[in-house]
Amino acid sequence: MTCSTGVVVIGGGQAGLAAGYHLRRLGIEHVVLDAQVAPGGAWQHTWDSLHLFSPAAYSSLPGRLMPAQPGQTYPDAQHVVEYLADYEKRYELPVQRGVWVDAVHRDGPCLRVESDAGDWRARAVISATGTWTRPFIPAIPGRREFSGRQLHTVQYKSPVEFAGQRVLVVGGGNSGAQIAADLASVADLSWVTQRPPRYLADDIDGRVLFYAATVRRRALDAGRTDTGGVASLGDIVAVPPVRAARDAGLLPATPMFRRLTTTGVEWVDGTRAEADAIIWCTGFRPALAHFAALRLRGTRGHIATEGTRAVGEPRLHLLGYGDWTGPASATLIGVGRTSRDAAREIAGLLG
Repeated sequence: MTCSTGVVVIGGGQAGLAAGYHLRRLGIEHVVLDAQVAPGGAWQHTWDSLHLFSPAAYSSLPGRLMPAQPGQTYPDAQHVVEYLADYEKRYELPVQRGVWVDAVHRDGPCLRVESDAGDWRARAVISATGTWTRPFIPAIPGRREFSGRQLHTVQYKSPVEFAGQRVLVVGGGNSGAQIAADLASVADLSWVTQRPPRYLADDIDGRVLFYAATVRRRALDAGRTDTGGVASLGDIVAVPPVRAARDAGLLPATPMFRRLTTTGVEWVDGTRAEADAIIWCTGFRPALAHFAALRLRGTRGHIATEGTRAVGEPRLHLLGYGDWTGPASATLIGVGRTSRDAAREIAGLLG
């Protein structure tokens, strides 16, 4: 049996495009299958006010600097979408859109990729599906009892629809802080966090975060003491809107409640608060259901990897899911290095 293509890349967002760039440079036949009908990956679905943590030049994929956005130090999400669309076109990457991958199976010398647009038999597969399609909400008692509106980060768009409402934003990371800042001046806001918010120093942005993540990975790979990486610096990048809301005293944090009630929430001491809406900024899980048949998933839904290569299946590489697939690999600048390494390793595999 012969394989119909060299490499199938699953996912056409930033990680998938970076993989396509390096595969193209190495002359490796490949196809990029993307469930989205338009370019831009998850960036086309974010909330309206979202901005990057870093200037454009430090938010670039391999081979093509992101141009600066006029009037903005930190580009917004739409600027990223336009950059990704231009990147895909500039390098003539073979992206097939509107293709949903259902499963990947071992098939002799090939990996068979099943989709709603047909099957591909590939000599290697790169998974770059990210996490946006798998929002996580914790199992808090009373969630089904609450009669108000509940939504996750992925469903939030703008503060306009919450004007004058009592809103709880749950989550002490960047999404929680940015959405809380977005709502602070228009809603009766309560920002709920598991622990007191930990802001990074105001002069720290994505450049420093990428460096910290890289230093940590190198230390771990060399068997040295864990430096703590980004987590040692804090949880929240003080981008200008967050900094302004914080400095104006609009972002006091409340400890986590113990349960939801019909009309709001209740804390351990019995104190209650009413709410019209709860926005869960509680993170994501990797979108890896298409690999169920390979039986590779371990703790927390992760697949064990050495670099980007799956330990249990050497023909499979994973890009862009977080530090377990490379330092800062879920960022625009961070995925470049790991996609290069994956492409080179696949080139060696294919001979």
